[in-house]
Amino acid sequence: MPSSTTVWEVVSLFGFMAFFLIYGVTPLLGGAGLGLVGADEPRYAQIAHEMLQKLNGAHSLREQLSACVTPYLYGRPWLEKPALYYWRAMYVFKEFGVSDWVARLPSVSFALWLVGLTYLHMRRFRRGGHLDAALIMAACAGILGFSRGASTDMQLAAPLSIGLLGWYAWYETKSKFWLFDIYFFTAVATLAKGPVAPFLVLVIVGCFAALRKEWWIFWKSLWWPGIVLYFAIVLPWFIAVQHQNPTFFQEFFLEHNLERFATNKYQHEQPVWYYLVVVLLAMMPWTVIAMRALVDGIKVSIIEWRIRHARTSEAAAKKIGVSQPGDAFPEFLVLWALIPIVFFSFSQSKLPGYILPSLPPIAILTGDYLFRSRARGLQQWVLLGHALLVGVVTAAVLLLPWFVAHGTKKMPPSHAAVVAGISALSAAVLILLVVQRWGVRRLRTATCAVMVVLLLFMYGVGPFFGIPGVDASKRTIELLDRSYSARPLAERIATIVPANETVAVFRVRRDMEYGLAFYRNHEVANYDEVGVPSEEHILVVRVAGKGGVDLGSQAALEEYLEGRHYEPLFSWPEQELVVYLVGSR
Repeated sequence: MPSSTTVWEVVSLFGFMAFFLIYGVTPLLGGAGLGLVGADEPRYAQIAHEMLQKLNGAHSLREQLSACVTPYLYGRPWLEKPALYYWRAMYVFKEFGVSDWVARLPSVSFALWLVGLTYLHMRRFRRGGHLDAALIMAACAGILGFSRGASTDMQLAAPLSIGLLGWYAWYETKSKFWLFDIYFFTAVATLAKGPVAPFLVLVIVGCFAALRKEWWIFWKSLWWPGIVLYFAIVLPWFIAVQHQNPTFFQEFFLEHNLERFATNKYQHEQPVWYYLVVVLLAMMPWTVIAMRALVDGIKVSIIEWRIRHARTSEAAAKKIGVSQPGDAFPEFLVLWALIPIVFFSFSQSKLPGYILPSLPPIAILTGDYLFRSRARGLQQWVLLGHALLVGVVTAAVLLLPWFVAHGTKKMPPSHAAVVAGISALSAAVLILLVVQRWGVRRLRTATCAVMVVLLLFMYGVGPFFGIPGVDASKRTIELLDRSYSARPLAERIATIVPANETVAVFRVRRDMEYGLAFYRNHEVANYDEVGVPSEEHILVVRVAGKGGVDLGSQAALEEYLEGRHYEPLFSWPEQELVVYLVGSR
């Protein structure tokens, strides 16, 4: 019979986990949340929608299989990414209908699997910090954010992480059963983003074997039933898509993998230290403890290496917390965390989601560190730093409506700053009092409680400061929606023209162009790419600022529309847009 402690652990974990990863995503919990943002979310969702339409229109099994092979965007092959996300989105679209919140279910479900299986794995192989690790993973900004993304990032990170945990279980137990994990889930990750998945696995396992000078690890990991399983999962789609699209190899492997890594062709250039900042932000509000745990893991790994080379005694090792000399798990987690960061730091094209696979091992290290700190207590600066960071996060979320509405150049009004400051201080004091009264064991609960309140504020409560220029009746998520998503604008346009009428854009951001196309399920005409449609249409134009269209764009627009009647319908100041009605030629 499970103990009451175990039952309480499971209930609290899955309660927090479900809230953090699902709240604000579905209409049943917190509403549909934020509309699709960025260029990738609406683009990937639209690809899945078009593939589903082709599947529904297929009359034979061959046509159905063909419809599931090639991703299409606006009727043209889109070969940038493998098809895993599109398949999973097609399935949920078929079950729940086509909408933005449904497009995010593939990432939500994978995040739930990741956190849940991490808890089960740690509970079996590393009891003690298992609940801390799972809660930290579920409640850190990076996992919270990407679990809500209609993108391929979580489709790679979750199966890759589950597979690596399975591989380490094989290393400890030598049971071939666990090798199926690494091959199966690496295959799934390959179908999500391509060859980067097996590459990261080979490098992490290879570096681990080299660090321990146990090359048998690497060679015995190359298990022929697993290799057969991997290729049986991966090859059918790659062969089929190459057969249907002879340019696939060049577009996918050469352009969207090698060329993306080696050049700035896709204009995502960032400094070499970019991912250090991304990791610090992605682990919030746990960043202080997480970085201390990572440093501790690196120190333990170095001591373990020295013990193996007889440079340090076991007694000296125990002084810094190596309670189990010979334990390789910290080394494995450190390599797993650092290798994606180092590898992608050399890439000429950098996006935040590339290092999402580094967050699970850092969360596990943090959970283990908190467990080991229960007896000796946290260092004073670590506890104070964590409490302070939780307070800073609290203030930032509460002031988010102001900065969304006014930007970062104007300071918020004094009464809003006072309320945010008092709330931040209260959150920090709560952390300190809970640890003082109940010890490090309850730090996870106090921090998660603050995160719950902040999510409720974003999705459920909304601005309550009476900030000038911010509609107090709107929730924070609604303000974000109007400022960053195409959904509210698409809904406004739908009241003017039906979905099958032409909508065009001129010098708007790509995310707005793709977003309007998804919400209207119709390709948007871009003046700079296809010219001016001959029929009457709606035109969305980006302005230079609050003062109106910049002179260069105004002159170009007048040149495009020479001889055509056009009149402004309304403005959309949250995204600096003006909407026109353009008459037919």
